This record gives sequence, C-alpha cells and structure tokens, in this order.
Amino acid sequence: MSVMTNPVGWFEIHVTDLARASRFYSAVFDQTLSRLPSADPSIEMCVFGSDPSAHGVSGALVRHPMKQPTTEGALVYFSCADCAEQERRALAYGGRVYKSKFSIGPNGFIAIIGDSEGNAIGLHSFR
Repeated sequence: MSVMTNPVGWFEIHVTDLARASRFYSAVFDQTLSRLPSADPSIEMCVFGSDPSAHGVSGALVRHPMKQPTTEGALVYFSCADCAEQERRALAYGGRVYKSKFSIGPNGFIAIIGDSEGNAIGLHSFR
C-alpha cells in the first residue's frame, strides 16, 4: 500500500521580466520571494516562501530563454482569504481580471486573473 501524497510537488511560472513579476506577486499575494541560484546563467529564478508542514506546494517565477508567459496550458491556483482582494491588487499592479470572483458551491470561490507578464493564474478562497 503506497502513502497518499498530493500529486503536485512544485510549480514554475514563466516570466519575461523577473523584477517586475516579483513585485507583482509580492504585492498581490503579500509574499516574500527570494532569488534562487541557478547553475545556468541564462535562467533566473525567484522562489515563493514556503512552509513544508503547511497544505499546498511552493514554486518559483522563472525567466528562461526557451519559455514564455502564456494564458494557455496548465492553470496554477493561489489560495487566498478572499479572491476579491487579490483581484483588486492585481489590477493595481499591472494585472488584469479574466473572470471575476464567482461561486463554485461548497468548494468556495475562484477567479482567473492575468499577471504582469501575460500569464493566466487562478485564485481560490472559501469566502
């Protein structure tokens, strides 16, 4: 019998301007991001702060010469106290709202926003 774990262990959000993206995510999610050294000088990374004992996973913003921001593909959802607050902050820091906060029944609320780089990201809250 195997031990059940969450299927996602890490995420990366591709950006074109790491400094601008770091300011956006720091402001919208009240997060501290830290530079992560890379063996490849063409790749820059800033990692989100994390608590290994808490629910969820951590990840990083990555500027990579072969990857570009996108609204297509996988959608990373950030946990929030209230999606509406992160929507407001996103607009104030150069983002956009694709789908404003709406109910998903007993599972809370979600919203889809665009970051400062052109990525679509999700927001999830229970209020």
